[in-house]
Amino acid sequence: MTGRHSGLTLLLIAIVGFLTICPVIMLIFGSLSEGLTASGKFTLAKYITAYTDPALLEVIWNTVIFVGGAATTATALALFLAYLNIRTDIPFKFIFGIISIIPMMIPHLLFSVSWVLLLNPSNGILNLILQQAFSLHHAPFNIYSLPGMVLVEGLLDLPIAYLIIAPAMASFDASLEESSRVCGASTAKTIFRITLPVLRPAILAAFILCVIRGLASFAVPSVIGMPGRIYVLATHLYQMVSTGFAADYGKAAAVGMSVLLASIILIYLYRYLTSASDRFVTIAGRGYKPTIIKLQRSKIPLFLILGFLSFILIILPVVVLFYTSLVPYSMVPSMRALSMMGLKHWIEVLNDPISLLSLKNSLFLGVVGATLGIVLSIFVAYVIVKVRSRSAGILESLSFLSFSFPGIVIGVGFMWFFVRTPLYATVWALLIGYIATYLPYGIRPLSSAFVQIHDHLEESSLVAGASYLTTLRRIVIPLLVPGIVSGWVLMATMFVRELSLSVVLSRPGTEVLAVQILRFSEDGLWGKLSALGIMMIGVSTLLVLLVTLIGRWFRPVDR
Repeated sequence: MTGRHSGLTLLLIAIVGFLTICPVIMLIFGSLSEGLTASGKFTLAKYITAYTDPALLEVIWNTVIFVGGAATTATALALFLAYLNIRTDIPFKFIFGIISIIPMMIPHLLFSVSWVLLLNPSNGILNLILQQAFSLHHAPFNIYSLPGMVLVEGLLDLPIAYLIIAPAMASFDASLEESSRVCGASTAKTIFRITLPVLRPAILAAFILCVIRGLASFAVPSVIGMPGRIYVLATHLYQMVSTGFAADYGKAAAVGMSVLLASIILIYLYRYLTSASDRFVTIAGRGYKPTIIKLQRSKIPLFLILGFLSFILIILPVVVLFYTSLVPYSMVPSMRALSMMGLKHWIEVLNDPISLLSLKNSLFLGVVGATLGIVLSIFVAYVIVKVRSRSAGILESLSFLSFSFPGIVIGVGFMWFFVRTPLYATVWALLIGYIATYLPYGIRPLSSAFVQIHDHLEESSLVAGASYLTTLRRIVIPLLVPGIVSGWVLMATMFVRELSLSVVLSRPGTEVLAVQILRFSEDGLWGKLSALGIMMIGVSTLLVLLVTLIGRWFRPVDR
């Protein structure tokens, strides 16, 4: 490693280490401190208070059911979708493959709210329709329940599980199944004795990643769980830092340490499973031809099931929000509702100074935060891919460590750090926290892009007399445009929709869209919430389209 690369690597290790390790150190410090202002006075009282709390046992049990049930639901649905899309002759499979991923672009908070608008027991639209149609005295469904939380979180985590299982399903050698059937095994026995065991690493990896996402989830537990008084670890922590006259950040840090430790163990188990998947390779140098299974009479019913699933994943949440933003109160769609539609809620939101401030702050964080994050990601990805030293390996481990950090937990760690600095209660605290949490989303696509750029291009530029920065600006960056666009879009959309970190770090004057929407949800202001939610989706979509167009403009063209 040259001196130039050595200096750059050490600088990046210092920056990324600060972003990832600093909040963890402060979380430990906070869990052992008497309070935010009691610096240097250490005690175990916060641990004793936190772990002897009688409510904690129920919270842990609810968390296990919520996380395990959601991960099982997401993995099972992903396996079902991947099998139909890749291994069968289901119609429009290309469209369904895209639809399986699109829900990642819908903010989890708004997806959760849409289900509340449909199935809340007091005035949920679907409940009202069923009550009127069948003359029911009580609502048939109650979304404010543990099964409701499991269902919604499972649907939200479905794209993550699908992205892991689908490639494994595509590379599965179907001749193994054919051999099983030739030997007389039934279809069910073949699936359980051949297909599932070979796909086991991918299935387990998807399940564990969904468990990690469930532990970090705050949107579903806050919007659906808290009104039903069903608390999991994320909302248990939220109560400690947001309710009462004096927030107990020390107790929250003590509980957060357990959540953080569990997440780190799970992420390393996930990495082990994905790295061990080579032992299950079924495609080698011999000829390989995937076999498409004919569905025959079951084709139409399965197609309708997929269509219904796609409808509730994508179309329904946006339609429900848009409809609710136009009607004066929750009501069944009808001619009367159509005649009462108006822009009242939109006008109220646009005249609300806090809502406008949250829109401005989110737009600032999305554009500026993603830009700074992608600049840092370019240098980190370059060192990880091109330098290939022990220091680069340390940098890689540090950069992906934050992927295992639940937002609300790491937010408590950042709170302990920022409270002693001028950054406390400013939008810059949110900016640093966002970049630290979502840095892997910028590094991953750029690492893939750097792999495709041969070292000879950089070496030729340096030999011709160009400086390192000139080479990066004139040669490397133009070739990275697709990766830069992908990383920027991912980070910007994550920043605009971010909730779990924001509820801890946001203060009056630094409200963001997700926090303001959560406040509307807590107050039952569904019309204003829906209008602001549609604006959030519009901002995310506008950023994606704008950067995509800019990326196409600057993309190098073969001459």
